[in-house]
Amino acid sequence: MPNALGRLSVLLCLVAAAAVAGCGGDGRTPLVVYSPHGRDLLTVVEQAYEQTRPDVDVRWLDMGSQEVYDRIRSERANPQADVWFGGPATILARGAAEGLLAPSEPSWAAALDPADRHPEGLYYTLYQTPTIIVYNRDAIGEDEAPADWDDLLDERWHDEVVIRDPLASGTMRTIFGKILADSVIETGSTEAGFDWLRRLDGQTREYVHSPAVLHEKLTRQEGVLTLWEMTDTLSLIDRGAPIAYRFPASGTAVIQDSVGVVAGSDSEDEAEAFIDWLGSPEALGLAVAEAFRLPARDDLDAEVLAPWVADVQSRLRRAEVDWRMIEENGAAWMAEWDRAVRGQGGG
Repeated sequence: MPNALGRLSVLLCLVAAAAVAGCGGDGRTPLVVYSPHGRDLLTVVEQAYEQTRPDVDVRWLDMGSQEVYDRIRSERANPQADVWFGGPATILARGAAEGLLAPSEPSWAAALDPADRHPEGLYYTLYQTPTIIVYNRDAIGEDEAPADWDDLLDERWHDEVVIRDPLASGTMRTIFGKILADSVIETGSTEAGFDWLRRLDGQTREYVHSPAVLHEKLTRQEGVLTLWEMTDTLSLIDRGAPIAYRFPASGTAVIQDSVGVVAGSDSEDEAEAFIDWLGSPEALGLAVAEAFRLPARDDLDAEVLAPWVADVQSRLRRAEVDWRMIEENGAAWMAEWDRAVRGQGGG
């Protein structure tokens, strides 16, 4: 009898544990968020939203933009995430075309430029993320830092460039995609673009698999130059990292950093409410102040924005980008880069 009672007790505990796990462990509704935005912003968002909605348990998983797409795609038969929070619109567009996103209509949608909204409401641009040239300011003076993308190919920077692996990074896919799209527009083919990327490969010391490693390498001067994005860079500078950046003189590709509801989410209403909050003045003010995000909305009062926003907007020269071409060809281009360019630049 004791053994039977013991087995029954264990069984009841397991059932109870499963039930608790299914409802968030403490009675709150779990909201699962896949995002490339990094711990700093995700922690701020989690804590602020849970104060607003104490009945919701925000659970986030931080990974690269391409990895978010790959994971949601692999889970499409049994979705585990509720919100796809962040990544270039070109990647979310692929997800939308494959049925990975569900329509929503946040209250702030009308405050966006039409180009920042999916025509069927499957995703919306939340932040604008400029792509930039970043360098270690202890190793390179401001007057000698590369002023444009082509300057990275100068022989003095041989073996001094470190790059986030583009197969996992939406930022790098955008930068490389623009180079290839420009090649098609200017010459009719990608040949010149791939030649440029091959020369950059010859300058590259290492491709790294996470932003954290990229930051570490730059700080230690294990590579003193990179191509990256502004928000991460401003955050590092704010924490005292010995780095600085330049907007490319020929123009900056500005990533449409977007958000959408995962199709098949068990908490679709909660996902929509979360996205609605993310685009509110309150949440955008936090993102600006705590994580250096540049809002896509153009109707915000000045007091919502930090002084650095006006400085960036005054210096930023936007490049024209054929986003549709990158969306349609980006995956194939990156596969070709991995096959025919990586490690073959003669460096």
